[in-house]
Amino acid sequence: MNQAIDEPGKAIGIRGRLGEYCYSSGALRPLQQLRAWWKKDLRILAYHRVLTLDDPGAFDFDLELVSTSAEMFREQMTMVKQRFRPMRMGDVIAALDSGKRLPADAVVVTFDDGYDDNYRVAFPILRELGVPATFFVSTGHIDSGQPFAYDWLVYMLLHTAAAHLVLPELRMDAPVPADRAGRRELAGEVLLRMKGLDDSEQLLLIGRMERDWNMPRAEAPAYCRPMSWSQVREMHAAGFEIGSHGVHHKMLAKLSPEELQLELRESKATLERELDQPATLLSYPVGGDRAFNDSVVRATKDAGYRMACSYVCGTNPYPLSNRYALRRLPVEREMGLGWFASMLTLPGLMSYPTTSRAVESGQGPACSS
Repeated sequence: MNQAIDEPGKAIGIRGRLGEYCYSSGALRPLQQLRAWWKKDLRILAYHRVLTLDDPGAFDFDLELVSTSAEMFREQMTMVKQRFRPMRMGDVIAALDSGKRLPADAVVVTFDDGYDDNYRVAFPILRELGVPATFFVSTGHIDSGQPFAYDWLVYMLLHTAAAHLVLPELRMDAPVPADRAGRRELAGEVLLRMKGLDDSEQLLLIGRMERDWNMPRAEAPAYCRPMSWSQVREMHAAGFEIGSHGVHHKMLAKLSPEELQLELRESKATLERELDQPATLLSYPVGGDRAFNDSVVRATKDAGYRMACSYVCGTNPYPLSNRYALRRLPVEREMGLGWFASMLTLPGLMSYPTTSRAVESGQGPACSS
C-alpha cells in the first residue's frame, strides 16, 4: 500500500512522468492506432471512490480507496468518450455469445463497493457525458448503511487513543504512532497481513478492536456510508448496470463452501428482488489473487453469474479465455490526465501494478497486458 499523501493528479514516479510526457508530446494518438491494429483486448477500468479532498491528510478513512477527484473524473470520462469505445459489460457478454468482435479500443468503466459518492459524484458526470458504467455493490452494506470492515479498521487506527497495537494473529506488537502518516502506514501493514487470515479470523480481529477501543461501526460518520437502495434503483433506471460485490464484502476464497454459496446466491437474489432484473455480473471483493480461486470461479458459474471481474491488473485478450477472471486497470488518485491516457493506450507499460502473492513471495509481477 502506498500511503504517501501526494497532491491528487500530480505525476509521481517513472510511470507518472513518462505518461505525462507521452500525452503532452502527442505520441499517444499514433501509438493508440498502432496498438488497436496489433492487439485485440478489452480494457476494464476499476474505481472505488470519487471524492474531491481539500486536505487528504485529514481524511478519516482509507485514502487508497479514493480513486480520483470529481474534477479529474470528469476529464477522464471525457477522454474515454472521445478517444475510446465505452461499453457495458452486458454488451461484452452479448458479443461473446454471438461470436462478434469487440470494437477497437473497447473500454468498460466499473466501480467496486458501492460508496454513496458513486451516486452523488460519479453518477451525474457519467449520465451527463453518456458514458456507461457498472457498479458492483455489497448488498448487506446497502441494507445496513454501515461502512466496510477494512475501511473502518483504518478509521479506528487513525483515531484510537491506544498507545500500543497488539495483534497476535498477525504477529504484530507495535506502538501506535502519534502522527497520521505513521498511523496510515501502520494501517496499511495491518490490512496487508490480515488478508492472509481466514474470514472468521478477520472478523474476530476487527470486532475485538471495535470492542477494546469502544469504536462500533454503527456509530460511523455519515461520509463513509454506502449507497441506499433508492439511489441504486435510480442509477439502474438510468441505464447503468448493477452487479454483485457479495453480501458483506468478504474475501470469497477465505470462506467455507456453505458461506461462499450464501455470499454469491444471497447477493444475487437481493439484487434481483430490488431491481427486478437478472443479476449476472460479479466483482470478487478485494479481488486480488488471494480473493478468488478455481473453487470460487466454479461456484460463481453455478450460482448463475455470466461474467466476473478480479482486481488483478491487466487487460483481457479477446475472445476472452476466462470470462470469470477478468483483469482490470485500477485508477489511482495520483494519476493525472496524461498518465491516465497513457495507461489506457499502453496498459502493459503504464498501469499501476497490484500486489499479489507472487510479488510478495518474489515469484513475479502481478500486472500484465
